[in-house]
Amino acid sequence: MATTAPPATPNDLLGVTKTLDLLAPRWSVWVLMTVSSQPLRYAEVKPRLPWLADGQLHPRLRHLTNAGVIERTEYAPRHVTYGLTSRGAALLPVLTVIASWGDTYLEKDLVADQHTGEVKPERIAPAQNIDDAVALLAPRHATPILFSLQARGTATAKTLASEAMPGYGLTAVYKPLDRLVDDGLVTAGGTGGYQLTASGRALTPVFQAITAWATALTSEADARRTRVPGGAPSQNRSGPWATTPTRLPAPAVPAAPAVRPALTTTPPTSPAWKPGDLFSHQIPARPISPAGGPRR
Repeated sequence: MATTAPPATPNDLLGVTKTLDLLAPRWSVWVLMTVSSQPLRYAEVKPRLPWLADGQLHPRLRHLTNAGVIERTEYAPRHVTYGLTSRGAALLPVLTVIASWGDTYLEKDLVADQHTGEVKPERIAPAQNIDDAVALLAPRHATPILFSLQARGTATAKTLASEAMPGYGLTAVYKPLDRLVDDGLVTAGGTGGYQLTASGRALTPVFQAITAWATALTSEADARRTRVPGGAPSQNRSGPWATTPTRLPAPAVPAAPAVRPALTTTPPTSPAWKPGDLFSHQIPARPISPAGGPRR
């Protein structure tokens, strides 16, 4: 049974895989979304993510800066801000698509409303939905297998091993396949074939959004390589931590007062949270399946 999604190219697959690798380190999405509204100093980022120790926050800022989605600007030795680059800003709509998929297909606990007592699915922060969704898609070979099933509709383990894991033996495909089945993205048929579940098929807009962002990034890099030497430098410098822009004059205006975090760690009506409450599960949340499954 063929699907209506257009066949993915090797470049599409590579772009999606690299983007997922960019987002995969835990808490990276939280850091990215925290600086999405305006550039912030480290001392302003830290209170918005209080559960991250310095030894966890610094590496994520460095990772996202090296990836070119966050820009580190130094005004003085102790005055450094972190804000989105143009490619980081272009990534935000992609994150919205991922968060929407997670909110729709990842299971939630049922909790009682504080005011009405009505039992309803718990509210999950968008960044957590993104983190949990990426945790399902980023493991090695997961995306190639999903892409192959998206194009074929149904495929045997032998076909998936050949297309998604060239160079590996047939037995190597079963471990990532079993993980995708357990995660509710793939289902195994009685005749030995595999196909996407409803939640797996619903990933098509996610992959399309990531592909569009990665393709634009590649086009930008190609244009930069073909630019005439001596041309105007990019207004959005990014890259390795050590090659950030030279120190700039400090802004003449006073620092803006503290603003509401760019992301909500808990719903406005929920009780005070503790760091351990944000991710109570030790394994990735799983998509909803007709038979039910593990909750967050």
